[in-house]
This record gives sequence, structure tokens and C-alpha cells, in this order.
Amino acid sequence: MFRFEEITNLYALAAIPVLVFFFIMAMMYRKRVIKQFGESHLVAQLMPQLAKYKHTVKFIFLILAMSLLCVSYANPQWGTKKEKVQQKSSDVFIALDVSQSMMAEDLQPSRLDRAKRFTQQLIQGLKGERIGTIVFAGNAYLQMPLTADYSSAAMFVKSANTRMVPTQGTAIGDAIRLARESYEKDGKFHKALIIITDGENHDQDALDQAKIAAEQGVLIFTIGVGTSAGAPIPTFVNGASTYKKDKQGATVISKLNESMLSSLAAAGSGKYYNITNGDKVIEALQKYIEALEKQEFEQRTFSEYESYFQWFLGLALLFLLIEFLISYQKSEWWAKRDIFRV
Repeated sequence: MFRFEEITNLYALAAIPVLVFFFIMAMMYRKRVIKQFGESHLVAQLMPQLAKYKHTVKFIFLILAMSLLCVSYANPQWGTKKEKVQQKSSDVFIALDVSQSMMAEDLQPSRLDRAKRFTQQLIQGLKGERIGTIVFAGNAYLQMPLTADYSSAAMFVKSANTRMVPTQGTAIGDAIRLARESYEKDGKFHKALIIITDGENHDQDALDQAKIAAEQGVLIFTIGVGTSAGAPIPTFVNGASTYKKDKQGATVISKLNESMLSSLAAAGSGKYYNITNGDKVIEALQKYIEALEKQEFEQRTFSEYESYFQWFLGLALLFLLIEFLISYQKSEWWAKRDIFRV
């Protein structure tokens, strides 16, 4: 199994097209400046040793090196040892709210960042159980099915953001429905769903879905993210940072809906917790889930991974060395060959 240990580091590749754009603009500016001195072919005669395409060649090697450095930074890995394990566990889905209101900053650095950090700690605390992840806003999506690969679960949570779900809202009902459909159908009373949300703008069928889930043996726990005082929702308009406003132009204040989350947990035969209690919440959830009836299953999973970042790092350094050694002046060998000639 191939994976990136730190897949979010690949976001650094977004800098590549920006650099390409600035290089093209710089080359266009260079041509305009040269034209100010006279006709291009006449100016070229004043610089007979200046190579025509080496600026582009050097830039290509530089971009390749930077791309490989980004890949190396993400640490590509390959599974080297797979084990077959018989174990008993409960099935736990974690549903994470990634709606725009989760960007509010009444919890620092933001509700979503706080929720992601809590979820990663929760995954570590639930080792031994099978864990799956769901993200939701206006719709719900299965991010990762039930698995004992906790490092992958934590990686998926770390990469969660508000752009993952195109439709805004807080479709808790859809998240519960998706979790119910994603559990295996061969048993009851070993299932739990942990919903991490601010409860803002929730859909109305959430309570009905919670009751149906409870009848099917799914315990529902809700984790409230935010404060009762609330905070404005950061957003971007025409590239400028501002706060979300309503139709009358007033700043929207997003507040934690604790009463709804408490009712939802009660309907799902579980409990409500506030995320600010941190470790105490994780300990309480561990006790509840450990008390669930367990099911036995066979799991084949990679237990060891080998890193290959050094290959990409080595190639990057090689390309940087080549870029450094290429001169802007013509060489006899280069002058006889035009690699751009069609």
C-alpha cells in the first residue's frame, strides 16, 4: 500500500503554477526592455555569447527540483509488512462538521482546527476499535470506511477543510443516515457514532434519524464545538477577508446550539459533551465504547512502512546542481544543437 505520511504537505505544490506565471511575466518584461534598446536581432549581435533558451532550461530544472522537494517533504511510503489479525472491536464512525460556520474563531485558532485536533486525539484513544470518518456540511460524504488503520484515519482528518463539501449547511441527519448505511449489517449493539459539530443551521430530520439509528443499535454521542456567545464567520469576498453577512448587511454571529445537540444525543441513547473538556471527553467516550458488545473480525493491515523520501530528495538536489552548472552563455556543444527546433 502506497501512502504519503504527511499528505497535506503536498499543498506546497500549489506554488509551482505561481512561479511559472511570474517566470513568464519576467520573460515578457525582459523582451520589452530589450526592444527599448533597438531591434531584437541588432541587440542580439551585441550579446553574441548569450544563449537563447538557457533561461527556460534552467527554470525547468528549478521547477522539477522544487516539485520533487515537495513530494519528499510529504514522505512517500510503501507498506512492507502485512499482518493478519483476529480481534474484537466496536465499530465507531466519527462525523466531522466542515461547514463554513466551523471557521468561527470563538475557539482558537478556529472551531474546525480545534475539532480536527480533538478528533486526532480521539482516534489515538480509540485504538483497538474499527474507526471510519464522515465529513458533512450541506451534504454528508464517507471519507474513510471502517478500518483499523489509525494513521490513515488521522491523516484524513488532518486534511479536512471547508472546501471538501460544496453545499453549505449542517446536514446532521444526512451524516447519521450515511453512518447507518455504512455499518455492517451482521449485528447490533457494537456501533457508535460520534458527531463533532457546532449544530448551526442543522436540518430538521436529525432527531428522526437519531431515533432510527438508536433502534438499530447505534449509540450517538455529540461533541459541541464553539461557545454560546458565538463569533462571526470569516469569509473571502473578491479576495478580501471579511465576515459573513445576512441579507440586511448585518454580520452573522454563529453560536453553539447546545440544546439541539443534547436532544440529539438523548434521542440516540448517547450523551452530549463540550469539546472544551478535552481529555475528560475522550476518557468518557472510551468507557462507553469499551462497554459495548464487541464483534470478532479478521483484519489484514500493513504494520510497517518504509520511507522513500530520500530518492526524491536526491533527484531534487541533482536537478539543483544541474541548474547551477548550466551557464547563461553559449557553449560549442549547445550552439550546434537547438533542442526547441521542430
